[in-house]
Amino acid sequence: MQNSDFLRELVITIAREGLEDKYSLQLNPEWRILKNRPFLGSICQQNIRSKQRPRIQELGNLYTADTPRPEEGPEKPHLNIWLEAPDLLLAEINLPKLDGAQGLSLEVGENHLVMGGSQQLYHLDAYIPLRINADESRAAFHRKRRQLMVAMPLLSAPS
Repeated sequence: MQNSDFLRELVITIAREGLEDKYSLQLNPEWRILKNRPFLGSICQQNIRSKQRPRIQELGNLYTADTPRPEEGPEKPHLNIWLEAPDLLLAEINLPKLDGAQGLSLEVGENHLVMGGSQQLYHLDAYIPLRINADESRAAFHRKRRQLMVAMPLLSAPS
């Protein structure tokens, strides 16, 4: 940055715009680099997070009942759930016996995911320990992978 005027101006412009946004100020776009003084005025204490949380956080497999179902009943599919963003939960439901989503029913509640179908091949009833925005949730069936992908926005971000 010391050798490139372009990079120096870019960093200073980004910093100035960041300060304007953070403190709701309008700063003069003309600036000067002080040679013998590192700053003017007083420095206020700033909070900087030292430990960042991962952007993608896997929650693992969430099942409600550990008891096996009888052989003649519907199979419980493999469910994988993870946080894609602080306010978005994604789920993959593996359905290797299906070619498409025809006949599948999916119900998303505030903290529940229920999937079944008219073919009675699969049944899933999973409790999710987060508050889901059921109205904004979307699902799509991936034919090649034979998976039902469910995107569930959260009502409140987990802490």
